[in-house]
Amino acid sequence: MTTEPTQKPDIQEPRAERYNPHAAEPKWQERWEAEGLYTFREDPSKTKHYALTMFPYPSGNLHIGHWYANVAPDARARWMRMRGYNVLFPMGFDAFGLPAENAAIKHGRDPAQWTYSNIEHMTGQFRRMGTMIDWSRSFATCDPEYYRWNQWFFTEFFRRGLAYKKGGLVNWCPKDQTVLANEQVVNGSCERCGTPVERRNLSQWYLKITDYAEELLDFSDTDMPERVRLMQTNWIGKSVGAEVTFPTPAGPETVFTTRPDTLMGATFLVLAPEHAKVGALTTPEQEGAVRAYVEAAGRKTDVERQQEGEKTGVFTGSYATHPVSGEPLPIWVADYVLVTYGTGSIMAVPAHDERDFAFAQKFGLPIREVIRPEGGEGMGENPQEPYVGEGLIVNSGEFDGLPGGKASIGQIIERLEARGVAQARTTYRLRDWLVSRQRYWGTPIPIVYCAEHGAQPVPAEELPVRLPENVEFTPTGQSPLKLDREWTATTCPVCGGPAERDTDTMDTFVDSSWYMYRYLSPHDEAHPFDPAQAGLLPVDLYTGGIEHAILHLLYSRFWTKVMRDMGLTTQSEPFKWLRNQGMILGEDGDKMSKSRGNVVDPDDLVREYGVDTVRTYLMFIAPWELGGPWDPQGINGPAKWLSRVWALYFDEKAVGPEEKVTEADLRYGVHSTLKKVTGDFDRLSFNTIVASLMELTNTLVKAKRSPVFGTPAWEEALDIFNRMLAPIVPHIAEEIWTERGGAGSVHVQSWPEVDEAAATRDTVTVGVQVSGKVRGQVEISKTATQEEALAAARANPEVARFVEGKATVKEIYVPGRIINIVVK
Repeated sequence: MTTEPTQKPDIQEPRAERYNPHAAEPKWQERWEAEGLYTFREDPSKTKHYALTMFPYPSGNLHIGHWYANVAPDARARWMRMRGYNVLFPMGFDAFGLPAENAAIKHGRDPAQWTYSNIEHMTGQFRRMGTMIDWSRSFATCDPEYYRWNQWFFTEFFRRGLAYKKGGLVNWCPKDQTVLANEQVVNGSCERCGTPVERRNLSQWYLKITDYAEELLDFSDTDMPERVRLMQTNWIGKSVGAEVTFPTPAGPETVFTTRPDTLMGATFLVLAPEHAKVGALTTPEQEGAVRAYVEAAGRKTDVERQQEGEKTGVFTGSYATHPVSGEPLPIWVADYVLVTYGTGSIMAVPAHDERDFAFAQKFGLPIREVIRPEGGEGMGENPQEPYVGEGLIVNSGEFDGLPGGKASIGQIIERLEARGVAQARTTYRLRDWLVSRQRYWGTPIPIVYCAEHGAQPVPAEELPVRLPENVEFTPTGQSPLKLDREWTATTCPVCGGPAERDTDTMDTFVDSSWYMYRYLSPHDEAHPFDPAQAGLLPVDLYTGGIEHAILHLLYSRFWTKVMRDMGLTTQSEPFKWLRNQGMILGEDGDKMSKSRGNVVDPDDLVREYGVDTVRTYLMFIAPWELGGPWDPQGINGPAKWLSRVWALYFDEKAVGPEEKVTEADLRYGVHSTLKKVTGDFDRLSFNTIVASLMELTNTLVKAKRSPVFGTPAWEEALDIFNRMLAPIVPHIAEEIWTERGGAGSVHVQSWPEVDEAAATRDTVTVGVQVSGKVRGQVEISKTATQEEALAAARANPEVARFVEGKATVKEIYVPGRIINIVVK
């Protein structure tokens, strides 16, 4: 069994009358690091707790948002350690990506040099934050020792059929000159730089996340905020329905519908402009119009095509055959249909779908009612809007009278299947994860191309495929790696003949999909992580921003499930408990940005106030999960509070018998606060923790000026308060602990135990009203009778002067809440 590191009390120098954070904080940070106080050590006698905050991109500086995201989880990790858990709390850097490459293009600097210099600077800033991060486990995802395992995973995915290459329409950012996954397009623009996205036909690598779509809808093994679950559920977009086949001149066309009960209301078909059959179905008379429309649609993003507005389309000149009625249905092309959803074509039922209704009205196409509200009237010849609810099926032959909607879908599909015209099907909005990037600063895709053997994975013993140095950074729409002929030329692992390397790099979300596992054994050369360390999994508490809900958080869940199927872990989820912090806004209430001039520099705050004051204010400023605007005046409160805390322990002048505080009062204040703070730590309610500690400070200041000063209850109160302070303000807590002669570090002490008897009072304070106006308050027993409560109220001098000499009309006592004496 290992033992916690200890330190000797530092009491050789005279104690300062006022606490000086600028002297104490660097001293303790150096001491903690020298003694390895926060280095994680295996200890089978303790329950593990893996706490992790999402790692940052090494942009060069930690901003106030980084502090907000890290200091509260750090406080909780410290609290868990004091509760007896063996806590792993690591940190690294998500280091690949476009900013480093763009800086190289702009300033002529090497991306690696730029990145590692930023990492060095930011690591120093993290250390000055006073966290309990175990820096012995740190790494950057651009380390070849790390991205070697990205490549190993890719080759394993490839062998399992989970990585594949295909051509097709992709999202293209013209500014960053690279493709984007669907999840990285926000409102039609690049998620990173905001540039409107274009659509291009390119051959790209994909990972088959869709194989896990159904399992990703199961959140039973992970506790995530409802908002995150809803966002992922909607993004996966499960739809249950049927695929119906319509004969066409270009062969059978299958459409997916969630409402097969409306099949008899289909009056035309619509194909996406990119649909493979568009050319074959276009008649010579319509060729020019269709070609022009398809070209125009190609210039729009999917988001633009889905926006509300006037519908556009063009007739192909061809007709499909209704599979039940045999009726000819015109085939149109319209950009409100996406090739990525379902089969890229729809049966249009304008009477019962808003988009189809708008399209039919514009182009004069038939609108046929087949669902009618129970007891309602028909739509008539000129309906003004579609009916999209459930009801009864009408005008549908053998299906008439059946209930519309979910109630009849099963049996309708059975009948259509018996006819051979439909098949039950479940589809998903989720598309496979596009991971190719045409840039340099990322993990090279470990595939080579041989004229004889095609695409082959690079053997494990040849990994990592390292990025070449001194490449030419000229964004051309192709990876800069293509220009390095020495790097691209290689040999086929099958025949040894000449081969070419793939010149794309991986999406950086690959890096972050499994990084939490690498912290278990960051220097392991034989495995992505040491199987012997798997007992530390999963992450017990994972914290970070909600903006990653359908990016990193979804991808990491997918990656864990694949690793489970590979036999690398028994876990199905990467984290047990996920919580999101809010955002610190500028003083003006807007998001902080240099362009707005509302950025707050935490380094400046530390220089002025010290680390513990900044930590305290960030936990006190707002509920952690909500965030809020920065108030430059608000930080003065925490600064004054810490000065009062120091004076509480070491200002011998503020002592006297002026206050009436009993030992029971003091112990109640301490233990009731301890009970509340313990519960608030469990709930991640950091602002109320700080508020409770501030309130307890007031109680202790009063107790110091009362007869209870110097008693065992007083010493107990100082000890418990010192330990309660430790997770929130680690430096001043350590200084107080040492000055009071404590052995070792306060951060290896146990969290105090609540004395339930002391934390519960037999009395209650009740307000007293006289004729409806509050005139005072009394402290009475919780079990006091009405007579006892009224007697105590009348004995209160503040109350007595309003009732003496007056006739009592009514006396009311609401037990434990209020006393009201009505007089005249």
